Amino acid sequence: MPLELDISHLHYSQVNKILRDYIEKGEREFILRGVNGHRYLFAGISAEIKAQLYGTPGLDLGAFMRGPEIRVFGNVQDGAGNTMDEGKIVVHGMAGDVVGYAMRGGKIHIYGDVGYRVGIHMKAYMDKVPVIIIGGKAGDFLGEYMAGGIIILLGMHSIYPERPLAGLFLGTGMHGGTIYVRGKVKESYLGLGLKPYALDGEDEKILEKHLKEYCDDFGLDLSEILKEDFIKIIPYTHRPYGKLYAY
Repeated sequence: MPLELDISHLHYSQVNKILRDYIEKGEREFILRGVNGHRYLFAGISAEIKAQLYGTPGLDLGAFMRGPEIRVFGNVQDGAGNTMDEGKIVVHGMAGDVVGYAMRGGKIHIYGDVGYRVGIHMKAYMDKVPVIIIGGKAGDFLGEYMAGGIIILLGMHSIYPERPLAGLFLGTGMHGGTIYVRGKVKESYLGLGLKPYALDGEDEKILEKHLKEYCDDFGLDLSEILKEDFIKIIPYTHRPYGKLYAY
C-alpha cells in the first residue's frame, strides 16, 4: 500500500525531510495530498519510487532526480524536471516556465499548456534521450539552446484558442535534438538557422512510440492525435551559427 500523507499544513523543508527519511527506510510508493506550492519535492532522489501528488507543486519538482515516477493531478509551477537525469513526470494539467531545463534523460508528459523557455539546454548522450511532450501550447523560446533530446508539441488541450501553437523564437540557438509540432508554425517564429521539414519514416516511428506512451498516461486516442500532420524542426546545417560570431 502507498504511504499517504497530507502535507497541507507543512513547510516544504519539512515535507522534503519526511520524504527522504521514508525513502531511506525503504518506502517506495507515496500519495501526497494538500500539495500547495511545496518546493523541491523529490528533488535529487535517485531511488525508483512512485508518487501521486494532488494539488499544485511549487518550484523545481523532481529537479536533479534519477528514477522516480511522479504523477501530478493538478498544475505544476516553474522548473519541473530541472536537470533531471532519469524518471518520469506526468502532469494532468498545465505547467509553468523552464520545464525540463538542462534535462539529460527521462520523460515529462504534460496534458495542457506550458509557459516560456520550456526544454531549454536539453541534451542527450548515446541512448539517453530526454523527451518532453506538451499537449497544449507553448510560450516563447521553446527549445532554446537545445543540444539534444525530443520535444513534441501537440497544441490540442489548450485553454488559449486564440494563441499560436508556439510563441516567438522557437528553438533559438538550437544546435541539436528535434522539435516535432502537430500542425504548422510560421517560419518567422523560428530561431535563426532553423527550418521546418516533413517527417520521414524514422520520425513517424519515433512519434508513434512516444505518443503511444503519452496516450496511455492520459487515456487518449493515438489515432486522433495522428490525424493531423506533424512537422520536424531541426537546424539545417551541422554548424548553424558559425557565421554569426566574429573571431
